[in-house]
Amino acid sequence: QVQLVESGGTLVQAGGSLRLSCAASGRAFNMYDMAWFRQAPGKEREFVADILRSISSTHYTDSVKGRFTISRDNAKSTVYLQMNSLQPADTAVYYCAAAWSAGFAPRRLPSQYPYWGQGTQVTVSS
Repeated sequence: QVQLVESGGTLVQAGGSLRLSCAASGRAFNMYDMAWFRQAPGKEREFVADILRSISSTHYTDSVKGRFTISRDNAKSTVYLQMNSLQPADTAVYYCAAAWSAGFAPRRLPSQYPYWGQGTQVTVSS
């Protein structure tokens, strides 16, 4: 099993940047595919980005491509989400998720991830 704790969420002005962190505890972090999801009020939880066990393999939802970057440091058991050019539409609770590596296909459904953090609030003001 793996336990996840997110941090870095805060209030930021439109056009600004934030870096979210997700620290994992437990064994074999490098064997997990990691992802970020977000959930805005009244909306379903949506996929934002993932980074597979292979660090070179990342995927993004269209609305964040070119603005967000997911990365991981296996030595620190931490995954990051660098968010640039933030927009009010990015306002949401951001969740880190983990799933045991299962190949090279991206997984974009919340149901595909058994491990979740508690979430961190990102608010972008206009």
